[in-house]
Amino acid sequence: MEKKIAIVGAGLSGSLLAIILAKKGYDVEVYERRPDMRKVEISAGRSINLALSDRGIKALKLADLDTDILKEAVPMFGRQIHLLGGSENFQSYSGREGEHINSVSRGGLNCQLMDKVEGLGIPIYFNQKCLGMDYKSSTLSFLNEETKEEYLIEVETAIATDGAGSAIRNDMQKKSASLRFSFSKAYLDHGYKELCIPPTEDGDFRMEKNALHIWPRGGYMLIALPNKDGSFTVTLFHPYDGENGLDALNTSSKARVFFEKQFPDALALMPSFDADWENNPTSSLATVKCYPWQVEGKSLLLGDSAHAIVPFYGQGMNCSFEDCVVFAEYLEKYKGDWEKIFSEYQKSRKKDTDAIATLAEDNFYEMRDHVSDENFMKKRKLETKMEQQFPEYYSKYSLVTFNADIPYSEAMRKGRAQDQLLLEICRETDDLDSLDLEKILQQIKSL
Repeated sequence: MEKKIAIVGAGLSGSLLAIILAKKGYDVEVYERRPDMRKVEISAGRSINLALSDRGIKALKLADLDTDILKEAVPMFGRQIHLLGGSENFQSYSGREGEHINSVSRGGLNCQLMDKVEGLGIPIYFNQKCLGMDYKSSTLSFLNEETKEEYLIEVETAIATDGAGSAIRNDMQKKSASLRFSFSKAYLDHGYKELCIPPTEDGDFRMEKNALHIWPRGGYMLIALPNKDGSFTVTLFHPYDGENGLDALNTSSKARVFFEKQFPDALALMPSFDADWENNPTSSLATVKCYPWQVEGKSLLLGDSAHAIVPFYGQGMNCSFEDCVVFAEYLEKYKGDWEKIFSEYQKSRKKDTDAIATLAEDNFYEMRDHVSDENFMKKRKLETKMEQQFPEYYSKYSLVTFNADIPYSEAMRKGRAQDQLLLEICRETDDLDSLDLEKILQQIKSL
């Protein structure tokens, strides 16, 4: 090709997509607004670790990076629930042997992907702010943040992987009348604040390392994910409003009083609590949806630029990585016909990204309010027993997390029907051992 494919955004999905395209023989360039994170420390106000599961691993295999990434991950086999009063219980993610999610470093993963990109001879231009696209001339405009000079590049096509604040999507919004472009951004009334539990002096973990820890309090919650160095990234998800809302907890001393009442066991493990509370930003949570994702085969939105979701299913990164897998299928099917590739990709993918956005919000309320509920805990035990006895059975969580071959939309439909059935069964019995699991499995298969 005489003209290159431009990828706008060198984040997780942009870097992975560049690798996939290069492996298929396409000529690619990547433009990134931020400096090179391998050389400059960047605070993006986002979580330093992410939950990598089967859909993301499937995508990383296309880049031959799955083995290297998993070597640096901390496996998490379930949720460790911390109840007010100090008692704990463990809820396995799956009853099948070895199934788990993985806590990975966002920055470390992104750096490994960018190393692979450049190792394939693909240039990444940093400090380049995209200003928009002229579709008549197929040119992208950029501002070089270092020289402050504006310039144009002519491209074969452009793919925007520049996140929830996408410049190309914003440009499409300006042309909304001609494109019939729809856009929504729905905020939760909760925000989040990140804190830290450091490792012990010997470098060990202060809590169970192979679990995602949750302190559910009904209306708000605290979670903690393990890091390779023995620390935990701790996140408070909390309403902005109210007597003890985030807006009211505007000093570390006020926050400490709140934590002493609601999360005393976690607070005891956070020696840098006051400094972390004062210095770390309070960030909002929003779901972004839009459509269409493409313009005449000349540009495409992919990843968070098309569908940013809240983090409560641990699927944000996995969903964006799966975008790359699905896109690669249409790339192979309609070689070089960008309008056909983009059009068929968006038609196929939209219903699934809408589904995981809905599931992510649902899971917020589940984690916050229901994980300590008696019937919910019984349902989790029943699901685990079912998965142990019948490997072909997948709970809703497992359909999303451990079955990369089922679309999100089908996982939502089937998973919700299963949840309703199993909760009804759990409300009617206190003795799970007396249940006929074979009969329940047949009921589930008929859903």
